[in-house]
Amino acid sequence: MGRCGFISVLAAITLLLPLNAYGQSNCIPVYARTEDAVAYKAGEKLSFKMHYSWGIINSDIGTGEVSLDTVRFSGVKAFHCRVTGKTARLYDAFFKVREDFNSWFSCDGLVPLRFTRDTHEGRYVAKNDYNYLWDASKPYIDAKIFTSSQGDVIRQLPLKPCTFDLPSLFFFARNIDMSRVQADIKYPMTFAIDDDIYDVYFIYRGRCTKKVKGLGTVKCLRFAAKLLEGAVFNGDADIDIYISDDLNRLPVLFGAPIKYGNVEGRMMAYSGLKYPFSSLVD
Repeated sequence: MGRCGFISVLAAITLLLPLNAYGQSNCIPVYARTEDAVAYKAGEKLSFKMHYSWGIINSDIGTGEVSLDTVRFSGVKAFHCRVTGKTARLYDAFFKVREDFNSWFSCDGLVPLRFTRDTHEGRYVAKNDYNYLWDASKPYIDAKIFTSSQGDVIRQLPLKPCTFDLPSLFFFARNIDMSRVQADIKYPMTFAIDDDIYDVYFIYRGRCTKKVKGLGTVKCLRFAAKLLEGAVFNGDADIDIYISDDLNRLPVLFGAPIKYGNVEGRMMAYSGLKYPFSSLVD
């Protein structure tokens, strides 16, 4: 699936994919950046199913999982997020996918500290190992990168406030302050993946109610993002992301058309939530 691949669709949770260029680094408007006030807590675990449809094919093809705990990182209390994804055994013979993303970010401030990526998609392999050097005279990301197409690469990626990796961006965005967000307006954000920095945006589309297979009916906040044209996405349509309209801000459903069919992710199970799942109405 390319640069962000399977995990980016899963992480459209975030998980937002490479989108159209927007501009300089910016922050999502959030209501909290401290551990006691954010939308989640250590022990949260979310499970997802990935679904693909094209012609006569209409099937779940894989699973994903997002888990959160707390650790000590260089003397700082930090959240540790792990995001994994894999194709079902039946589909491994056609295109085997294994994804493992790990991100560490401070409990107070939600400042990214370290990020690792281990991606295997068919014959394509990508590995990232980032250290965020905020204390340098000119902050940068010390990025060690391997891809099966380019081999080993070391980069110093530019680092500005509100630059994230994909998992830390996902958790930062869950604290969005809806009182400061208007419908149909582009809101920018910035993330790093492999050897590049992306300036992207999201759009709020309003409130709705969605029936999520295997979960139930959920009151949602609907968001959209324009996809970057590439090997998988044609660039003509948006990805839709439905977030629970409660204090947890859970990604319950997300999907997008691709060049051959449609791909969708849906939340199937959850545990360790900080707040009641009050938007689940049926």
